[in-house]
Amino acid sequence: MAALHTSAVRPGDVSSASVPRPSSAAEQASGQAPVLNDLFGRFHNYLRISVTERCNLRCQYCMPAEGIELTERSSLLTTAEILRLARIFVEQGVDKIRLTGGEPSIRKDIVELVQGLDALRPLGLRKIAMTTNGIALRRKLPLLRRAGMDGLNISLDTRDPRKFEVFTRRRGSEHVLRAISEAGRLGFDFVKVNVVVMRGQNDDEVPAFVEMTHDEAVDVRFIEYMPFDGNQWGRRKLVGYRELLDGLVRLYGDRVERLPLEANHTAKGYHIRGYRGQFGFITSMTQSFCADCNRVRVMADGNLKVCLFGNTEVSLRDLIRGGASDAQVVETISQAIKRKKRAHAGMDILSQMPNRPMIKIGG
Repeated sequence: MAALHTSAVRPGDVSSASVPRPSSAAEQASGQAPVLNDLFGRFHNYLRISVTERCNLRCQYCMPAEGIELTERSSLLTTAEILRLARIFVEQGVDKIRLTGGEPSIRKDIVELVQGLDALRPLGLRKIAMTTNGIALRRKLPLLRRAGMDGLNISLDTRDPRKFEVFTRRRGSEHVLRAISEAGRLGFDFVKVNVVVMRGQNDDEVPAFVEMTHDEAVDVRFIEYMPFDGNQWGRRKLVGYRELLDGLVRLYGDRVERLPLEANHTAKGYHIRGYRGQFGFITSMTQSFCADCNRVRVMADGNLKVCLFGNTEVSLRDLIRGGASDAQVVETISQAIKRKKRAHAGMDILSQMPNRPMIKIGG
């Protein structure tokens, strides 16, 4: 991991939020803005596809305690439909696809699905990634790497086996830790560890997660707790990134260095001088990054969701099963993206708005 153009961080330092850019005058005059452009100049080249609603964990922030009603199998996208939609998006400029769920690694044809995506590289696809809980991942890692998987985000909210069982309502933290180490050994382009931070539950483990970056070239990302249907979100559970960063600066001093912001960033990146890996903060609640959003989602039932927190969806499944041509699908996608709002609402309003449980959206 290169740590170029870094700068030391002091308590209270924050990164400024950017402002959405309107479409250029030339684009507006010609009426020929790219299909994946919205009305604020954001080009959506990153597609997240949920490939299943099923999961082998029951994480508190993702799935309601009572569980969810699964969509009938006949109403879920088939592999052929997933690959057709992926191709259509790539032809319009998507160059990164992330597979999500549910837990994508439990899908029986996950390796074949990745191979199908890998075949889209001549059309412009550059990166294939997956978000996973890592429980059933380790044995599939070599196959996924050979199939074309570039990188992984592995969710792990605690390194404590007892707390892991409380958080996920299942056992298996050791399987996740082994998967993280094995992924690093196999040479994936990136291995990121996603940690949803909740006050009084795992915020005391933040330094231990940062220490994971000492010897391993992993990117630990601390995610602010977000509200979704059934996850009992409350402001008191939220630990903002400024609080976490200040605590790390007090602990590590001027060895905490800020990394340059990447284009269309979701994480504000840092590392400890001399450590192999890095860490960052996904600040959806306290400092949104809507202005640079380049992501859209296709959920397991085929609905297109242009904003994680939006509750407006359009069914691409019904469109393609109704015999729509690629051109008609493209037009529907374009219209949906053009309706995308400048920014999502504030955290307190979001907590009152109807939305799907996270497991039915795709992480």
